[in-house]
Amino acid sequence: MNRDPAEDDSQDGQRATRRALALALLCGAAGATVVLIASGQTWGEAEAAMGGVELPVTASGGDVSGLSSALALVGLASLVAVFAVRRTGRMVVASVLALSGAGAVGAALLGSGDTEALESRAAEAMGLTEASVTSVSHTGWPWASAVGGLLLLCAGLLALSYGRHWPAMSGRYERAGTRRVSRRPDPDRPEDMWRALDRGEDPTT
Repeated sequence: MNRDPAEDDSQDGQRATRRALALALLCGAAGATVVLIASGQTWGEAEAAMGGVELPVTASGGDVSGLSSALALVGLASLVAVFAVRRTGRMVVASVLALSGAGAVGAALLGSGDTEALESRAAEAMGLTEASVTSVSHTGWPWASAVGGLLLLCAGLLALSYGRHWPAMSGRYERAGTRRVSRRPDPDRPEDMWRALDRGEDPTT
């Protein structure tokens, strides 16, 4: 028995749409989680030096820039909102998701070699407005944050490419024939009379 090529193409398209949906959810959730975790980790380490005294200081991703974590939250909210809107609104939200990921990547790359946060921490440790730092080193967490941002970007690009075919949250409530149709209460059925009274209706009219 020969199969209809159009039917095969339709099934292949549906499978590709489902795979894109699952991949976007995975990338978006994982990317936001990685960026948020990385922002709380140590990005830079150094020694604060002043008058022959040296103290170790560290700077977290949040110290370097709060932009990464903020963009991760925006991206996570956009990932959820993609399924709450349709048509043009979905494309707008998907664009915000992609831009959040791109911004998180940029913030991580800029922060990977930052020393201002370490100098600020050194000044706090020394109780001075200015303090020099030596033996500066950076960890791999900025790069982990960049990977998380890249995952968010991928989720946004998938939403832009396939989002118009994804279901919406409210879709199951808008099927034809599911709307409740109120009927006039039957005076011979006591349960109908009580339901009408519960709704604030006058069952005698």
